[in-house]
Amino acid sequence: MKNQIPKYKHPQPQAVRNAWQNLNGEWEFAETNSVTEKTDQKYLSAKKLDEKIIVPFCRESKLSGINRKGFVKSVWYKRSFSLPGNWSSKRVLIHFGAVDWRTRVWINGELVGIHTGGQSSFKFEITKHLKKGKNTIVVNAFDDTRSGIQASGKQCDKLKSYGCLYTGITGIWQTVWLEAVGKTYIENFKITPDPDNKCVHIEALINGNTENLTFNAQILDGRKIISNAKANAGSGTKCVRITIPIKNQKIWSIENPFLYNLQFELTEKKRIIDKVKSYFGQRKIEISGKNVLINGKKIFQRLVLDQGFYPDGIWTAPSDAALKNDIKLSMDAGFNGARLHQKVFEPRFLYHADKMGYIVWGEYSNWGMDHNDEAAKLPAINEWIEIIRRDYNHPSIVGWCPYNETPRTAGAIQNATVRLTKELDPTRPVIDTSGWYHSTSETDIYDIHDYDQNPETFKERWDNSFTKKPNNMNDEKWVKDKPFFVSEYGGIGWYGDDKSAWGYGNSPKTIEEFYERYEKLTNALLDNPGMFGFCYTQLTNVEQEKNGIYTYDRKPKFDIIRIKKINARKAAYEKNQK
Repeated sequence: MKNQIPKYKHPQPQAVRNAWQNLNGEWEFAETNSVTEKTDQKYLSAKKLDEKIIVPFCRESKLSGINRKGFVKSVWYKRSFSLPGNWSSKRVLIHFGAVDWRTRVWINGELVGIHTGGQSSFKFEITKHLKKGKNTIVVNAFDDTRSGIQASGKQCDKLKSYGCLYTGITGIWQTVWLEAVGKTYIENFKITPDPDNKCVHIEALINGNTENLTFNAQILDGRKIISNAKANAGSGTKCVRITIPIKNQKIWSIENPFLYNLQFELTEKKRIIDKVKSYFGQRKIEISGKNVLINGKKIFQRLVLDQGFYPDGIWTAPSDAALKNDIKLSMDAGFNGARLHQKVFEPRFLYHADKMGYIVWGEYSNWGMDHNDEAAKLPAINEWIEIIRRDYNHPSIVGWCPYNETPRTAGAIQNATVRLTKELDPTRPVIDTSGWYHSTSETDIYDIHDYDQNPETFKERWDNSFTKKPNNMNDEKWVKDKPFFVSEYGGIGWYGDDKSAWGYGNSPKTIEEFYERYEKLTNALLDNPGMFGFCYTQLTNVEQEKNGIYTYDRKPKFDIIRIKKINARKAAYEKNQK
């Protein structure tokens, strides 16, 4: 039964075809530190690998069935599969939600593709490598977190986690699945809402022979078609662009996150060649002076830092319900969004954010990479391109932040990434790097991380930063000319006598001291008209870092109603909408 397969729901809710097959579950598994050609031949020719693993959970996790920590450079996976009979006339793709880090895939002994990057999704066409009956897939992932050439986020570079670094992962950590498509199919598409002109713009990339084909797009309110448009795919045309008007449009907002359904079809006369179901939210993000506007309105961004780690799955949520619950926990505490920190979250998290009106900043896991190593730069840039293209259509994403806490020496790659991001997505603001060295005036927003645990000095510094003296950033104009927020603050440790625990600054001695510090730090930002938002560290404890609003297993540490009352009151920024 489908619900016996881990993570059995469709992994890409914005691009759903009926013909797909989930490959999660039990695979054969082996690991080695040898990465030679001889080792490749050993595992490719092996009739059976050494162990069993439950995909999509990494070997370091409990849910994988292995639960083996420590570093290993190369992991191997193997399983067999059979295709449904009605796929015989179709092209077949194999999809990987994410594999850390460099992946090679063989079908029936033939190499079908190589992908580099630990967090972006990728696919290979495997049609010509398939045979009738049983087919065999072998996957190898090379992963060396300590090499400096990999972006690994909060994965620890030591055997034991410490500070704000946690257990690492290796290999497959998101869903693996097969998909059947037409001889010509819709390979990718961009959905750009345009509420000012009461329409939506569609750009679709077509793979295959487009002669005599028509691209159809329909907008649905629920199941009712309310608007549609079509275009001739034309001989030789690979990219189709259409604009669909929307009468009596409904706007996506955090108060009312209305989503339109979308349906795309490629047809030859009346015969459907390919069909994809999607959705979108009609909303607009813009910068106006020092304001970040959502649908023309100043919305104070009450963000929380979300690391996306789980006790039993590490980077992989144990279930779809767990993804949704993390958003609910955050909203229960009075936050309206999150910085998805040092990790690219899976599409089903973004799907729930879209449905629940939860705003997020899309980030990259730049920690772990040597920003000056030429071997690290191209993989990072290529992966960031894949991430933006995958997640562009989600209305919940209100901005991009490719780097976090980078040194001055990272300026060259930061600046290039900002320009690239603006080309790929001109509809959202970009922060060049969060918290430390802002290296380009092209950044749309400036921010800083401030873990001062003294509410009085914290408030004084930020009150003064917008009046009579500059703050502790590199250039006073950064505060004056562009939107600004403290994108990490608090991190108040609450861990009693646990000597192994870690948090920012001194831990409060009593629970009332915690509430008092939390409220005063938060009020300093809510009452400052120069701040368009804040981001509190963090949503949950993660391993030894115990400064979450919730425990690592998602239990409340505090009176959540009291926390919500502090977070949710009206901010000075919101009071004057002019």
